Amino acid sequence: MGWGTGLFYALFHAISAFNNAGFSLFSDSMVGFVGDPLVIFSLSALFILGGLGFTVIGDVTHKLSGERKHLQLHTKIMLVATPTLLIVGTLMFWLLERNNIATLGALSAGDQWLAAFFQSATARTAGFNSIDLAQMSSASLLFMILLMLIGAGSTSTGGGIKVSTFVVAAAATYSFLRQKNHIVLFRRTIGNQTVTKALAIIVVSGLILFVAMFALMITEKAPFNVIVFETISAFATVGVSAGLTAELSEPGKLIMVVVMVIGRIGPLTLAYMLARPEKSLIRHPEEPVFTG
Repeated sequence: MGWGTGLFYALFHAISAFNNAGFSLFSDSMVGFVGDPLVIFSLSALFILGGLGFTVIGDVTHKLSGERKHLQLHTKIMLVATPTLLIVGTLMFWLLERNNIATLGALSAGDQWLAAFFQSATARTAGFNSIDLAQMSSASLLFMILLMLIGAGSTSTGGGIKVSTFVVAAAATYSFLRQKNHIVLFRRTIGNQTVTKALAIIVVSGLILFVAMFALMITEKAPFNVIVFETISAFATVGVSAGLTAELSEPGKLIMVVVMVIGRIGPLTLAYMLARPEKSLIRHPEEPVFTG
């Protein structure tokens, strides 16, 4: 390859990784480096750092330099949720794919864990892959869909509904089931407006995804699970494909472009842009509604 080309490839993939772009100059992404710890861990460190968010990076920097005594709640959530998702994802991919000869089954024990870790890390918007996604089991694709939907951190280079949104919604659900009056994380109370915003993001995202999937099922002749996978990959700006994207029709490509733009802007941001804010001076009486 030569030093010049090698340096260019290194710079290109480093920038692509940190910005969670997922673009690779290799036709098979990172499949050729599935057993190379130096490449896998270097790329993983870059897109995990980029996925944490600039707010988190700045907060940790201020804490380490002594400018700030305590980390912000958002930073604490990200620093706990990110490794948790990485560990759970690694275990799940290894359990689901370890006997699949087309993915992890043909690798050595060490390379299996390395590939499972990389797939867990890259699934939440990085966009690289070190195994053939088209050969993964349906269970693995479904789990990957969940990771893609959760995405990276707010103010980061990644997409998805965001890790903090998922954590707040999960905490709200847990508090409701435990019949608690307040939602508390790390000895801090989460405000009702934050909870409402998190739920609104999830609902708006779900509606956008439903409309996009429905439209693609009309324009494309592809299995249901593949369309779901490709649509969520586009919405979360992950960029991985199970093989459908290259075969999309012109209307299908247009739908995907719109979904990617909405996913990058943010569904709630788009809703704010389109909606007309109205301040009501009237407060109506409260009355319970049966739900569930």
